[in-house]
Amino acid sequence: MGKYSDPGTGMSVTGTESVYPLVAVAIDNNNKTSQGALKWAVEHLLKRGQTVVLVHVNTKGTSTGLVDSSGFKQPDAQLRELFLPYRCFCTRKDINCKDVVLDEMDVARALIEFAQSASIEIIVLGSPPKGMLRRFKSSDVPQIVAKGAPDFCTVYIIGKEKVSHQKFAIRAAPTVSPLRPQMGNPSVPKFESAGATAPPKWMASKDNFSDPGLPSDNSIKSPFTRESSNCSSRNSYGDFSAFSDSTDISFISSGRPSVDRYGFQPRLSNGSESNPEHSFEMRTPHRFSNSNEYSNFSQSSNASYSSQNMDDVESEIRRLRMELKQTMDMYSTACREAIDAKQKLTDLERRKIEEQQKLYEARSHEETAKQMIEEERAKARAAVEAAEKSNRLAELEAKKRLSAEMLALKEAEEKKKFMLESSHNDIRYRKYTIEEIELATDKFNVNRKVGEGGYGPVFKGYLDHTLVAIKVLRPDAAQGRSQFQQEVEVLSCIRHPNMVILMGACPEYGCLVYEYMASGSLDDRLFCRGGTPTIPWQHRFRIAAEVATGLLFLHQTKPEPLVHRDLKPANILLDGNLVSKISDVGLARLIPPSVADDVTQYRMTSTAGTFCYIDPEYQQTGMLGVKSDIYSLGVLLLQVITARSPMGLTHSVSRAIENGRFADVLDPEVRDWPVEAAQRLAEVALRCAELRRKDRPDLATVVLPELHKLRLLGEESLCSIRR
Repeated sequence: MGKYSDPGTGMSVTGTESVYPLVAVAIDNNNKTSQGALKWAVEHLLKRGQTVVLVHVNTKGTSTGLVDSSGFKQPDAQLRELFLPYRCFCTRKDINCKDVVLDEMDVARALIEFAQSASIEIIVLGSPPKGMLRRFKSSDVPQIVAKGAPDFCTVYIIGKEKVSHQKFAIRAAPTVSPLRPQMGNPSVPKFESAGATAPPKWMASKDNFSDPGLPSDNSIKSPFTRESSNCSSRNSYGDFSAFSDSTDISFISSGRPSVDRYGFQPRLSNGSESNPEHSFEMRTPHRFSNSNEYSNFSQSSNASYSSQNMDDVESEIRRLRMELKQTMDMYSTACREAIDAKQKLTDLERRKIEEQQKLYEARSHEETAKQMIEEERAKARAAVEAAEKSNRLAELEAKKRLSAEMLALKEAEEKKKFMLESSHNDIRYRKYTIEEIELATDKFNVNRKVGEGGYGPVFKGYLDHTLVAIKVLRPDAAQGRSQFQQEVEVLSCIRHPNMVILMGACPEYGCLVYEYMASGSLDDRLFCRGGTPTIPWQHRFRIAAEVATGLLFLHQTKPEPLVHRDLKPANILLDGNLVSKISDVGLARLIPPSVADDVTQYRMTSTAGTFCYIDPEYQQTGMLGVKSDIYSLGVLLLQVITARSPMGLTHSVSRAIENGRFADVLDPEVRDWPVEAAQRLAEVALRCAELRRKDRPDLATVVLPELHKLRLLGEESLCSIRR
């Protein structure tokens, strides 16, 4: 027996057993439409004890419900509140519930795929309000589900507790569903109306089989009724179907009566009510139980059998058998053609549905593409507006910055002009002639050369019976002239114990005359160049404090702060008593007071200084301030205690402190390091060398007090040694 859906009930029928169909009701956050759909399903589709599937599509992410044995997810604690009123309603109606949650952004696609995978036979959806349909035509979920549902699924769309749209199934649903084992297989005694689609009558049963193209009374005209036949139009041969399917007519060709497989016995009669000549009857054995009837039958049979009559009957039978065979062939051909036509019709319907689905998807894609294009256009317009706004702001900022820079340059030019004019009339430094310089250096004898500066050699000589160092500007030095003038202007105006004293200059030939520093530079002494002895740790602590003191003097210069920009061990000179003094202020910059009052910060068009000592923030942004020298001071202090190259020095010292191996990075030439005090100095230096300017400590209030404490510690140690 095949499985089909019973007309008027929607129940699956297999032989004599009937089971309830799988009915699913889609519920959402709109309680009114979903409750109306469930109520209609309970009143028209469901019976007491039947199970309905409540399915909800979760479009807000992934729910945390568990997956049961059917493979579908149950609602979590948050979604149970959504299912609660529907379960209460079903409980009152004595209807069982199966809750299913689908995590999907596309509601229609989720319901269609669920109906396909779970073999849902009937699905009920609530119709959205008309206002919603007018606003969002492309998001009519019930219509999309109705068009895309499997061909074995009947779809009802319920609006105001009435069917607003329906789509019937065109074939039976699959026999296997993952939901069947959990819902049971209850048998029902009879069919009850559920509104499902009925199959064609010719598919209902093998016993009632009839072709759609034949008369509805399951019979065809007998060939014995033709006018050319010798037989009467009405006889006792019985139905055509019984004769062709069940009656054994082999007795006709042999001329002997026989009993067929159903117990019938053929009879030839000499006369009947409808035919005066011959008749052919099918009689069952129980009709011959009367002896009189049997006797009459025998007598009439013996009287009617004659040779001529038998020949006529046999000839007629052969003709009828041929016509019957032709009719049966025609009938079989008609059945096949009907089945083929129905299959073609089914294929056409399926193709039509597929084409409609493709057309709908194409239209949906077109609408989505149009919407995306509009969104992209809106974004482009917004981006253009934002860019225009940014350009306007940038232009305003550039104008402000240009105004500030022009003002600063104007003040700098005025300051430079003032300094230049005052230099011709001022006698703050002594001017030497080139003849005096040549006499002091023995005409720049190479034996008098004691070093090489950033823009020229340095010679040792005597002027006014005083040992001096003469720095000579090279003629090919591009920046030498401006640095020379800057250094003359700065050093001629300042006096400090930790700043190199400018004794005079020869402006015409670019010669600067300094006091002679017998011990050379701090860089040479730290690395013991020329076989010089190492510096004790007590003097190193004092040198660190002296350098910081001289730097603070530059930063507190009035009326404008002075930034050195090239602070490093090579520019720290030591006299015979290892007293340190800052030199090479040729790169120093005066910060105009109009640029910044409290925080001295000045944008430079090009950075200057020595790699590894330059402030990273100044190097990236060109913003110059007094804390740019603090970074250089931090690297210098780390070199004072480690005597190492500045490349990666801050990283090495910080890692050593973290690992508790700080003593390993101290200068090994010093044997008696006070490790704790040296580590305090290293921690101050690391704070000074922070990458961000705002993270560096203040020189006057934080750095210098700590260095003075370390200097006193070193002096106390020297006093105890002398005692």
